[in-house]
Amino acid sequence: MSLLRQRLRQCGFAPRQFAYPTVRCSLADNAARLQHFVEQIDAATVHFVAHSLGGLLLRQFFHDYSHQRPGRIVTLGTPHGGSVAALRMAQRRIGRLLLGKSLDHGLRGDVPAWTVEREIGVIAGDLGMGMGRLMGFFADSHNDGAVALSETRSTGMTDYRVFHTSHSGLLFSAEVAMAACTFLREGRFSQQGQFRYVARKRIRR
Repeated sequence: MSLLRQRLRQCGFAPRQFAYPTVRCSLADNAARLQHFVEQIDAATVHFVAHSLGGLLLRQFFHDYSHQRPGRIVTLGTPHGGSVAALRMAQRRIGRLLLGKSLDHGLRGDVPAWTVEREIGVIAGDLGMGMGRLMGFFADSHNDGAVALSETRSTGMTDYRVFHTSHSGLLFSAEVAMAACTFLREGRFSQQGQFRYVARKRIRR
């Protein structure tokens, strides 16, 4: 997350990174940890940018702790509709050990629905490079190598964008970072051409 964090800082934000155990703790347990983390932040507005499972954690967090300061949300490659790859991994013991409690009310698609009135931007990738693609987890080619494109859509989302990058690549893409910055500022994504212009401009700086 360090490169994404650096780019968010260049956009004028003051990012704080939250780390959490995905195997031994459930999303509800980690939501409680996140609440304690957020309480320590001295700011009138708190935005959230989450990658993959982190987006599901945010859904649990806002369900359990709905009274939060104003702010927007951006999720990157989050399987809001559940993860076919995770369900297939869970059919094997080694897969269940690797996924741990993140399967409980999370990757199975049984996370709480968005009930907060907050602008939510969803970003997905469509470059199918990754273990999920190699192991044949997906019935079609529309995926980022770990999450199917159809799994990333969410009810309640304000805006949606797809970039030609892989699941991990979402964290390293300058265009994705600038799209996240734009959404946090404006509550909408820019047009694709504007992404490229701003990204190049920021990189030169």
